Amino acid sequence: MPELILALDVTEKKKALEIAHACAPYLDAIKIGYPLALSAGLSIASELGKEGLPLIADFKVADIPNTNTLICDQVFEAGFSGIICQGFCGMDSVKACVASARAHKGACYVVAEMSHPGGKEFFTGGIPEQIAANAVIAGADGIIAPATRPDRVRVLRGFVGKKKILSPGIGTQGGDADAVATLVDGIIVGRSIYEAKDPAAAAQSYAHLRRDKKQ
Repeated sequence: MPELILALDVTEKKKALEIAHACAPYLDAIKIGYPLALSAGLSIASELGKEGLPLIADFKVADIPNTNTLICDQVFEAGFSGIICQGFCGMDSVKACVASARAHKGACYVVAEMSHPGGKEFFTGGIPEQIAANAVIAGADGIIAPATRPDRVRVLRGFVGKKKILSPGIGTQGGDADAVATLVDGIIVGRSIYEAKDPAAAAQSYAHLRRDKKQ
C-alpha cells in the first residue's frame, strides 16, 4: 500500500504552513512546486521541516547537466530531501540530478509521464518507457507516473521493477486512489486536500490506503 504525499501548491505562506501542520499526522511526505517556492522562497523548507516529514521539491528540473546540478544543489542545501526532474532532457541531465541527490543524501525522481490530458500529446510512442528505463540506469530512486491512467502505471512498472513510483492526479484531476493504490509506492494528492473545507479530514480520508497506518 502506498504512502500519502501532499502536493502543497498554494501561494500563501501562512496558509501553507497551517495546512501542513493540520495534515501532518496523516501524511508521509510533503511535495511543493514553483507556486509556493516562488512565493515564499526556498526557506519554506526549513519551516515545513518542523513537521518532521520528507520534503520533495517538484521543480521538474529540465536543463543541461551543469544547470541541473546547480539547481539541485540549491534545493538540497535549502533542506529538501527529494527532487523531481524531467527525463526528456536525456540521460546525462538525469544523472546530474541523481548525483546531486546522492551528494546530499537525498532522493531523485524522474517524470516518466504526466497526469494531465495534454500529457498524452508528447509522452507517447514509447517515450515514457524509455524515460523509465533511463531513470533506472541513471540510478534514480523512482519515477512519476499518472494516477489518471492506471494502465500506463502498470506498463511503466514493468520498466522500473522495484524502484518507487509516485503517482499524481488523484482527486481533482480524476485519478482514483483506490485504483492505483496497489500499483504505486506513493499517491500524490493536492487540491482535494488543500482546497477542502477541512484539509486534515480530507487527508485522513486516505488513511485506509497508507502503507504506514499511523492513524
